[in-house]
Amino acid sequence: MPAVSAVPGRRRRSAVGVVVLAAVSMVLAACGGSDEGSTESTGSAGDTGNSDPADGAFPVEIEGALGTTAIDEAPERVVTLGWGQDIVYSLGVLPVGIEQHVFAGDEDGIDPWYREALEADGVEVPQTISSAPELDIDAIIELEPDLVLAPQSGLEQDVYDQLSKFTDVVAYPGEPWQTSWQDQIEISAKALGRSDRADDLIAEVEGYFADAADAHPEFAEYDMAYVYAGTQPGSLEVYPALDTRVAFLTGLGFTLDPMVADLEVDDDFFTTALGLDNADMLNDVDVLFTWFNDEEEQQVTEAQPLFAQIPAVERGSYVPIVDNQLAFATSTTTPLSVPWGLDAYLPMISEAVAQVDEGS
Repeated sequence: MPAVSAVPGRRRRSAVGVVVLAAVSMVLAACGGSDEGSTESTGSAGDTGNSDPADGAFPVEIEGALGTTAIDEAPERVVTLGWGQDIVYSLGVLPVGIEQHVFAGDEDGIDPWYREALEADGVEVPQTISSAPELDIDAIIELEPDLVLAPQSGLEQDVYDQLSKFTDVVAYPGEPWQTSWQDQIEISAKALGRSDRADDLIAEVEGYFADAADAHPEFAEYDMAYVYAGTQPGSLEVYPALDTRVAFLTGLGFTLDPMVADLEVDDDFFTTALGLDNADMLNDVDVLFTWFNDEEEQQVTEAQPLFAQIPAVERGSYVPIVDNQLAFATSTTTPLSVPWGLDAYLPMISEAVAQVDEGS
């Protein structure tokens, strides 16, 4: 079966995840202990006090693209898949299993902001589940979960159906990999019986963005586009308004370039394939954002004349992210990843914004 997780590039909807790019294709060994009887956070990661589900929270039904899930009582053993997994911990629940993240995770495949929160709270790291080259279904079943949460994933129907024979499964509400961070919080909170916490968590994240935007009012003067050109020579893909990494930037005050905002997402993908031969569509973009798997990919991409001639690249109002952890922190958008990513991201953005007028 294909992998559920994905690195932050172009993704086929027809696969659970995508072909993992060569630079990040090595599978990390599953590692990390867990207390299988403990599912509650004892720390401060989003804990609002009472760690029990709200009275009257169950039963609930959650409609998704792959099926409707009826949850009769508060889940006690939760497994998380896809992106935004640490949202569950911020809601006060310590999962028994989490999917490994090869792209940005540490030696155990755990995102650094998640690891830091767990260690700060003195709780053991949940068991990690391999997803490359394919999702380890057996490892999930062995954990005996009563809920699998995957609201921001590429979970396929056959995998959903297989897991649903053993436990409740909540997937994405619409298209794979296109669930807003707000909806991820609300869906997870509802499934866990903690909907009373969702608004507070959303407000917390919005507060991070608002504080950063207030500190950088100049961001609101410019528009932006987020692209990826590392697939192969001549390729250029654009992320749409619904993408979480675009939402991260609009949360800071930027406006998505109108030309980009009007592009339709390609069938079977969640980006728009523009191609470098159409790079002139980005001529009016003030600040251009992109990411690379590594410096070699960056050098190859930037050596292409049609890419180098994009006005934002020429004048330096261009933010290339080569650090995988930063790329993912600013793509997944969770209560833990946003403050973790902002510290490094804001100086890079400010430097690029300063070049817009200077380089014009």
